[in-house]
Amino acid sequence: MNRRERGLEVYAAQFGVSTEEAERLFVEAYGSRFAEEAFASAGGSTWDDAPLSRRDRSLVVVAVLAAQGGVEARLRTHVGFALENGATADELEALVALLAVYAGFPRASVAMEVVRDELARLGAR
Repeated sequence: MNRRERGLEVYAAQFGVSTEEAERLFVEAYGSRFAEEAFASAGGSTWDDAPLSRRDRSLVVVAVLAAQGGVEARLRTHVGFALENGATADELEALVALLAVYAGFPRASVAMEVVRDELARLGAR
């Protein structure tokens, strides 16, 4: 299986849809060039399970999105993925609290609002 196929499978699994549906949704939302790049790079190689688990990778992605700021919709999605990949509500909140020291309170406070809102929406809190 090539990188594109692995990436497409990762996205399909994350969204709980078939690979055909994942491809259609990505192309519809982002265009074919962006979708192809996402399948081949972001999905195809970055979510392999070794040596980091999907749980570990999800926590890293949540941390980066929270620290980056301005990407609350993506953060919201990845909170759900983190839970699906085995992270707990307590771990997600502790992660964002730690970011207040390193990324700054304003970004961390916005991220905490998103995380707590998403945890409540998903019934994880």
